[in-house]
Amino acid sequence: MRMLVSGAIVTLLMSLQPAAASNLIANISLSTQTMTVSENGSVRYQWKVSTARKGYVTPQGSWSAKWLSKNHRSRKYDNAPMPYAVFFNGDYAVHATFETKRLGRPASHGCIRLHPENAAAFFALTSRHGLANTRITVSR
Repeated sequence: MRMLVSGAIVTLLMSLQPAAASNLIANISLSTQTMTVSENGSVRYQWKVSTARKGYVTPQGSWSAKWLSKNHRSRKYDNAPMPYAVFFNGDYAVHATFETKRLGRPASHGCIRLHPENAAAFFALTSRHGLANTRITVSR
C-alpha cells in the first residue's frame, strides 16, 4: 500500500512540472546566405538572407536571443529601419529589410537581413518561445 501511495504522489508531482522548454534554432550560413529555422528539432523554414558586405563583418558564433524590437531604428546608421529585430550580440540582429532584391547575397553592415514576412514570422516565433529558448548560430 505504501509503494502505491508513493507512486501516486510521484505521478502527481510529475504532472505538475512545467513542460520541457521549447527550442527555436536559427542557423545562418554565410557561404550560402541562408537561414534555416528549426523548432523543437524539426526544420520549419529556410530563407534567403543578406549578411555583411565587403568591409563589414557578421560575427560567427552562437548566442541566445537577447532582446526584441518590433519597430527598431538604427542609431548607428542614419535611423535606418530594422523592423522585427531580434538582437543576439550587442548591436547585431536578425531583422527585416525592404531591399528584398539583395537577399541571397552579402549586402548589410553586419546584421542578418530577411524578407519582411520572414522576419515577422521569426520575430513571432522568438516571442512565443522566449529569448532564452531561441538560439542564433552564424557559421561559414
